[in-house]
Amino acid sequence: MAAVPPEHEEEPSMFTVDPAGLTAILAAADPDQLLPAREQMAFTLGFHIILVPFGVALTSLMLIANYRGLRKGDEAALLLARRWSKVAAVLFAVGAITGTVLSFELGILWPGLMKNYGAAFGFPFAIEGLFFFLEAIFVAIYIYGWDRMRPWAHFWAGVPVALASVGGAAAVIAANSWMNQPGGITLRDGRVIDVRPAEVFFNGAFWWQFWHMLLAAYIVAGFVVAGVYTVGMLRGRRGHYQRLGFLISFVTAAAALPVQIFVGDTIAREVFDDEPAKFAAIELLPTTGNHVPETLGGFLIDGEVRYGISVPSVASILAGFKPSTTIKGLDAVPVAVRPTTEQVNIVHWAFDIMVGTSMVMLAVAAWFVWVWWKRRGTLETDRWFLRAASVCGLLSILSLESGWVVTEVGRQPWIVVGLLRTRDAVATQGNLWITFGVVVALYTAVGTAAIWVLLSMKRRWQKQGDGTVHVPYGPDAPPGAPNERSEGKVS
Repeated sequence: MAAVPPEHEEEPSMFTVDPAGLTAILAAADPDQLLPAREQMAFTLGFHIILVPFGVALTSLMLIANYRGLRKGDEAALLLARRWSKVAAVLFAVGAITGTVLSFELGILWPGLMKNYGAAFGFPFAIEGLFFFLEAIFVAIYIYGWDRMRPWAHFWAGVPVALASVGGAAAVIAANSWMNQPGGITLRDGRVIDVRPAEVFFNGAFWWQFWHMLLAAYIVAGFVVAGVYTVGMLRGRRGHYQRLGFLISFVTAAAALPVQIFVGDTIAREVFDDEPAKFAAIELLPTTGNHVPETLGGFLIDGEVRYGISVPSVASILAGFKPSTTIKGLDAVPVAVRPTTEQVNIVHWAFDIMVGTSMVMLAVAAWFVWVWWKRRGTLETDRWFLRAASVCGLLSILSLESGWVVTEVGRQPWIVVGLLRTRDAVATQGNLWITFGVVVALYTAVGTAAIWVLLSMKRRWQKQGDGTVHVPYGPDAPPGAPNERSEGKVS
């Protein structure tokens, strides 16, 4: 980039390419390390992102149950809160391991990113580290305090856990959104000479991505937790404990879902304005035009859309509220920085899956409202509804993963849009396939251990039962009754 005065900032553009270097760019082959680096990053991020909703939202569900237990004297609610806090602690530990690996990967796999833009990109991660330690401290206090603190003091000790988890998620979203819409830096001769931390953190894409991820966290955690209790109801366990566990989690997810759809629709128009290449991939649009149809399914093959269902003018209407809205196609993107056909198809299908699963979950949420309004007494026995509700947990995870595919693959070939291509940021030394294999083995071991621990906890809790277990703040358990303090010594 040409030199500019320090007081002026070079505005990045995804369509800005030096024409003199275009031939060399096209002729150069991708580094050998690019494929394994991408595969490793995709695997670790895909694994870790499943844990994030539980760190962010399960703690809030825990506090809702705790609050109800204190206000209503509901021992089942207190028992739910206590058990959910232990599950949250296990998943927090797993998330700490997988998140730490991700942090190291940024330096190991993408040294070009850290070398060129670490001064800006690293700032949100420093903030995330502070929130992480704050969350870890209060998680320990909350769990340790079940039998040792006054009821309301213990409840308020859990509030920083939920707040810190949201703050940590916001910091990571700030880093990711900065990669989509970089700002807050001043460049001279292509080098960062000034960083404005507030502008880096609260970049142009931050707020919408933050709300999108936060709502996704409550949807995933809510539907997955609700699925546990719907399975229990299908197997005949239909007491107050199961009903309450289902209602707290399912209602939370169902309430967040329509808001999420509105936010997602708004984000799509933001992408239309600010990231036209990504929007063209989402819409599977090879050429610029107006009256653009919405293509459901289908593939881009040899520059043509095939096998999709075309709905006339809908894409233009959704983008600009009128059929005459012009949408830039892939032909408007310089060849040197144009996503590949494979990447376009991946982004398009991921977006369709994300939207499709959201619509299915919305239908199940509407079904719940109808059952609750018309046939409330049949909630625990309506097997078809319970089956549908249990599937929502899997659909929410699939929707979450698809959304991140749209975000990450849709940014390609950039790692920082308009400033740094992915191929230019990747490590050029070492055999990254070996590190990929090591990471897969590590994550497999950690994931297996986490599942084993959670299943062990489940078996112990089923043995203890739901009605005679001693719970904090409640009356003492009858003589001989199962007691969480005596069985397993878990406090």
